Amino acid sequence: RSGAVPKRSHARARIIHMNSNSILVSLFKYKAWANAELHAALEKFDAQQHPNAFRAMLHTLDHANVVDRIFRSHLDGTTVPSFKATHSEPTPSLSELRETVKSTDDWYLQFASNISAERLKHRVHFTFTDGDKGSMSCEEILLHVITHSGYHRGSIGQMLEDMGTNSPPDSLTKFLHRQEPERRLSA
Repeated sequence: RSGAVPKRSHARARIIHMNSNSILVSLFKYKAWANAELHAALEKFDAQQHPNAFRAMLHTLDHANVVDRIFRSHLDGTTVPSFKATHSEPTPSLSELRETVKSTDDWYLQFASNISAERLKHRVHFTFTDGDKGSMSCEEILLHVITHSGYHRGSIGQMLEDMGTNSPPDSLTKFLHRQEPERRLSA
């Protein structure tokens, strides 16, 4: 029949979708791992000795998570009337942030695990907190969430280094090799 799509195209689309989803799932697992590593490092940080630096790190961590939650609302179609800015007021404690970040990371991992290839391409229209309009595909939103949080984890890592504390591991290669140590053995 003319117009019928060959079976091979359907199978290839499923493989591409599986690869796309597996990459997104892997990146969101990595993001959750890196966030947990950062929270563990901040637990050990001497906030009493460096209160201003600690507040700045919490503020940055909060900002990254608020942005994650704003884009989550764009993806699931809910509104976020409580977010008038890309940070909370007041800044939550580390334990509050740990819970919220874990919950948000879990949501994204579930979402990325189940999203269809068609939905990845779906364009979402939204309003930024400053009132400007925007639109991105679901796939672009997911990639933004991954890269945006990585940028801010890096900022916090640099603050820790500046205070004489080692920054936590935060690279995809470290994550992959810790998750699958046999990768090092077969190299």
